[in-house]
Amino acid sequence: MEKVRTMLSQPSHKSNAIVMVDALKKLGIDHFFGEEISAILDSSYNNMYKTLKESDVKLTDIALQFKPLREAGYDVSSDVFQRFMNENGEFKQYLSKDVEGLISLHEASFLNMGEEILYTAKDFSTMHLQSSVKHLGQRCGALVRHTLDYPHHMSLKQYKARHYLTQVLLYLTSDDASLSMKELAQTEFQLNQQLYQDEFKKIKRWWSDLGLARELTFARDQILKWYLWSMTALPGPQFSKHRLEMTKSVSFVYILDDIFDIKDNPEELTLFTQTINRWEDSSALPGYMRACFIALNEVTSGIAQFVEEEYGLNPINNLRRSWATLCNAFLVEARWFADKQVPNAEEYLRNGITSSGVHSLMVHLLFLLGHRVTNETLHIIEGNSALVTCTAKILRLWDDLGSAKDENQEGFDGSYVEYYIKDNPSCSLNAAKLHTKKLISKSWEELNKEYFFNKSLSPYFKEASLNCARMVNVMYNYDEEQQLPLMNDYIQNLLFGGNN
Repeated sequence: MEKVRTMLSQPSHKSNAIVMVDALKKLGIDHFFGEEISAILDSSYNNMYKTLKESDVKLTDIALQFKPLREAGYDVSSDVFQRFMNENGEFKQYLSKDVEGLISLHEASFLNMGEEILYTAKDFSTMHLQSSVKHLGQRCGALVRHTLDYPHHMSLKQYKARHYLTQVLLYLTSDDASLSMKELAQTEFQLNQQLYQDEFKKIKRWWSDLGLARELTFARDQILKWYLWSMTALPGPQFSKHRLEMTKSVSFVYILDDIFDIKDNPEELTLFTQTINRWEDSSALPGYMRACFIALNEVTSGIAQFVEEEYGLNPINNLRRSWATLCNAFLVEARWFADKQVPNAEEYLRNGITSSGVHSLMVHLLFLLGHRVTNETLHIIEGNSALVTCTAKILRLWDDLGSAKDENQEGFDGSYVEYYIKDNPSCSLNAAKLHTKKLISKSWEELNKEYFFNKSLSPYFKEASLNCARMVNVMYNYDEEQQLPLMNDYIQNLLFGGNN
């Protein structure tokens, strides 16, 4: 750490500093060097427009500065890339041979907040990186393919860091720096992996002791998948206790979803929803619902107690209301299917954003991280923040894009794609999917804007929201055999393997 800190403070050349910042972020160890990185970014921001006027400025130089500056909330315009465009608003053709520059431009393009230049950057870099692969060596070609498939901003940091470890030397000009960073990243990975394995054992014991799997035999029993959400949203040793509590909340989102999807009894579901809205005596409920409510009450009270012991506030009423909001949305869907009603696509999506469970999880996460109720956090609690609604929309639409169901899920479910086609009879399936993908892209742009420029919420909460959106592609990217190869690779890399 001291070697890296010294190199950050005294780089051999000013451009080396921003290259090292990029590498530290890609390795997921930038959090060790907050002060040094802030100083480098301040200097970079102050000198960026001067650098743009230099005759020999490279695309890589600007793209590598743009990305960390925007991520850190600096007001840096995408107009910085106009230096590399012609009078027709197209990137200059000589850049098509600059693979390093194209990679940096491609990564920067995903920090889009609705800017035309970044749309153009993405199209240009994608086209020329794809055509360059066959002319590159094995190592560089593999890096380009991984960049195209898993751009950093859209991907899980821990997962990308494992892959980047084998590519570090391509980017660093100092062997000492690369070796120090690589050693630090490997040590951090091994310590975190051991911690995650220990936590998973604890959460398995909790789930077994809770006994709900024996009461709700029809529901999914996927404790590993539930823990992955928490492991992804809140990485690092400082959030160990928080991950355990968050996993408990995640588990009930899945369990409640299964109750409403699989139990085709509107009267019982209405009674269940009323009980959760009032948080009253559950003796009138069927046995399996009563067992679920009692367990939910126990877990919710435990999380509220954890928050009170940590921060001195008890959010029990807010947590209970978040579960009521979720069940109300589930009940709307259950009644649609029971009554054979067909909602329009917008109506379905509006309710589906809530029934995704993201709102309930974010309310729990808000308090687990110590936020108090303010005008700003009320937007989260009431489900009006882009950090919640956009993440939920991304999840709902990604889920609905897939033709495959969860491998262990049965029952009734809706689909935005299906309802969009019914609203637009002349629309083909491919066109409906393209429209859905555009909605996902727009949601990412709104989420980016909130993530980059909202200064009133902690960076940990904002990062957790972004990480949940990143996790969607892992959780819902089914192959033709209804398997999740990306999730399985993620598990093997971060939890159970990849010690080298």
